[in-house]
Amino acid sequence: MTEGARNRSKSGVDRSEGFGERLLGVLLDRAHEMPPQLIAPLVSEEVARVGGRDLSILLQDYEQMLLVPLPGRRLTVGDPQPVEDSPAGEAFLNRKAVEVPQDGSVRMYLPLLDGSDQIGAMAVTLDSVDDDDRRLLRRLASLVADMIVTKDAYTDLFFQARRRAPMSVAAEIQWSLLPPLSMTVPQVEVAGILEPAYEVAGDSFDYALNGDILHVAMIDAMGHGLEAATMATVGIGAYRHARRAKTGLSQVYAFMDKAIDEQFGPDHFVTAQMMCLNIATGRLQWVNAGHPAPLLIRDRTVVDRLESPTTLPVGFGGEQPVVSDRILEPGDRLLCFTDGLIEEHQTGGEQFGEEQLIECTNRILRDHTAVRPVVRGLSHRLKQERGNVTSDDATIFLIEWRGGDADHLATLD
Repeated sequence: MTEGARNRSKSGVDRSEGFGERLLGVLLDRAHEMPPQLIAPLVSEEVARVGGRDLSILLQDYEQMLLVPLPGRRLTVGDPQPVEDSPAGEAFLNRKAVEVPQDGSVRMYLPLLDGSDQIGAMAVTLDSVDDDDRRLLRRLASLVADMIVTKDAYTDLFFQARRRAPMSVAAEIQWSLLPPLSMTVPQVEVAGILEPAYEVAGDSFDYALNGDILHVAMIDAMGHGLEAATMATVGIGAYRHARRAKTGLSQVYAFMDKAIDEQFGPDHFVTAQMMCLNIATGRLQWVNAGHPAPLLIRDRTVVDRLESPTTLPVGFGGEQPVVSDRILEPGDRLLCFTDGLIEEHQTGGEQFGEEQLIECTNRILRDHTAVRPVVRGLSHRLKQERGNVTSDDATIFLIEWRGGDADHLATLD
């Protein structure tokens, strides 16, 4: 009796290991104690088992403009690929495989997804591709993404590959604070970006999805350099501490206010905006402590500003803030931003301003439907406005609520 037959005879369920499962299993088993620099050769070795060659692993750079090849033994290392207008970028942006026919072969580009966060793309060449190859390589790319994210905590290799310019100490601190730059679940999608990527100091954002509640915070610490980064670190740490204690938005504000005041004194402050979105019902609650009002986008057009009572920035000892409340419609988007976006200007020129931001957003929305391209488009426009001068940090954070019907997920409860 074969091993597979014995497995089936025990319970009537076939638990035999197929080729694809064996390949992925071997990769997973070997990767547990594999040093980070040997992950790429290991993946290349396993890809060769399905007839693949010329493996490339491309990681998103910190400005979210390029996909940068990871150097390493047995990897094919070419030029960075633009996120826009390249096969690798198409796979990355659309979260789906892209096949490019070549002379007698096919070059496959697959998104590297850690959960729903896009970290890059994987490229491999095969003589031909069938549905079994597509399924196996898609799963292999997911496993590679998980290994990169896991090993990233133990090495600088992936950070160094993604970095395309010298980075300030303050920016190093800020990037270490951030959650994944994007998240997608059936009911909601978020994406954010910080500018300037290699010099950012006082701006930061954070989010967490706890059950049906999406928690979001965006902050802007006064000043520049290390002091601003330190204040931002305390601000985000205080926000997370209060959020994880399951306190309301007013209490979150009070805790952050006390932390900044006690650590830095009354002449220092952090502007902040905290939100809670019920992704089952669309109920949005928020507190604004010195930030511009978020823009409400409906049917791919900016239709409103979420005006609300404002309180003093955290650190100034403001009164208990008013919690604003609004019910969103399925498909609504919220564009949140710090003042560095609308106050940016080239030397001697006018500020970008909120009206220009709305016009720019509407133009970008005509060309892009996905959340991340809209964020990148606004970031690119910001770079144009900056010229060669950086006057302030800027944060862009976009939320799309897709509706609360989660019946198709009920079996997972």
